[in-house]
Amino acid sequence: MASAAVSVPRTGTVLADLLPASSSRARDVALVVGGAALTGLAAQLTVPVPGSPVPVSGQTFAALLVGTSLGARRGFLSLALYALAGIAGLPWFADGKSGAAFPSFGYVLGMLLAATVVGALARRGADRSVLRTAGTMALGTAIIYAVGVPYLALALHMPLGDAVAAGLTPFLIGDALKAALAMGALPTAWKLLGRRG
Repeated sequence: MASAAVSVPRTGTVLADLLPASSSRARDVALVVGGAALTGLAAQLTVPVPGSPVPVSGQTFAALLVGTSLGARRGFLSLALYALAGIAGLPWFADGKSGAAFPSFGYVLGMLLAATVVGALARRGADRSVLRTAGTMALGTAIIYAVGVPYLALALHMPLGDAVAAGLTPFLIGDALKAALAMGALPTAWKLLGRRG
């Protein structure tokens, strides 16, 4: 009796590595530019938060998804391109902002670091099960806040407790929903690709 073996890509591979390409360099450039563009587009999905200078936006979810899907190196390069293009004047940060002179810029810096970390974890298989994906997204989100909230406090000359209340607390429910979305999407993508492989 023949068994139907399911081929699951080995650890050390991220989702983007499974894309066919005639040139891996051209694929990497396209992925880096695409990751930056996805983050910039997602940043335009914003909802203002009363009493906070930081809006709810799609950019944090996009940054974590880019890092996890592309891996540490390409994730870092994507978010670096996103940050540098925005600093240079492209209005694609949340609320159409550009430059670096706004209080929530620390979150952009945090996303750069978070994309790198979650990308490294994804190379170790951290995006292949629901629980590991949840942990990966939680860690990435914590890194974004660990940079963004102190930056917000310094930029606005406010106590750290006030910065937590304005720049972290209002976003926890939304972050839990984003993590739940990733928990379903990433392991499912691996299962589908494993069946096709």
